[in-house]
Amino acid sequence: MSPLRSVPAGDPSPDREGDPTRLADLLVELLARSARGDEAAFAELYDATASRVHGLVLRVLRDLAQSEEVTQEVFLEVWRTASRFQQHRGSAVSWLLTMAHRRAVDRVRSAESASRNETTYHRQNPEVEHDATVEQVEASLEARRVHDALQALTDVQRQALELAYFGGYTHTEVARMLELPVGTAKTRIRDGLIRMRDAMGVAQ
Repeated sequence: MSPLRSVPAGDPSPDREGDPTRLADLLVELLARSARGDEAAFAELYDATASRVHGLVLRVLRDLAQSEEVTQEVFLEVWRTASRFQQHRGSAVSWLLTMAHRRAVDRVRSAESASRNETTYHRQNPEVEHDATVEQVEASLEARRVHDALQALTDVQRQALELAYFGGYTHTEVARMLELPVGTAKTRIRDGLIRMRDAMGVAQ
């Protein structure tokens, strides 16, 4: 599985267009279309913002593997809750980064809480070698749901999704790596997103 990476400097993605107002308007439009179930808009939104979201999460967690996982959770939450974005309350980027920061901080707090509970438990029950705490189960619940949803995909859908949303590659790059037409790669990614949404019981 490839690590997430920043969009290359020469990539013609929306965040390279140089006009902040134009980008802000574009992201609002993409969120609105995503809220209506437009997978293409969601994919474009991801391409435009994934590197910033992942960068923020990584700065909070300082752990690449956990940052990749939390970044994926953030974008799944965006897909589920895009209709809740309210432009009058702030920019689309601020909404995304606030969500990312909250998820990252929650992960840190959950890990710290689990560690404290485990330490206290072992102090009080030294004869017990190991016992999973409730906090640890709760902390891993979302990750397990995502993992189970990925297993519901076909091999080709999972491969394309892992490159796009775990690996951080654009649709064009995914197509090149899988030796597919760009349209076919996009179809695999979109179909995979729909199946993940259905497997996780998320209403469109």
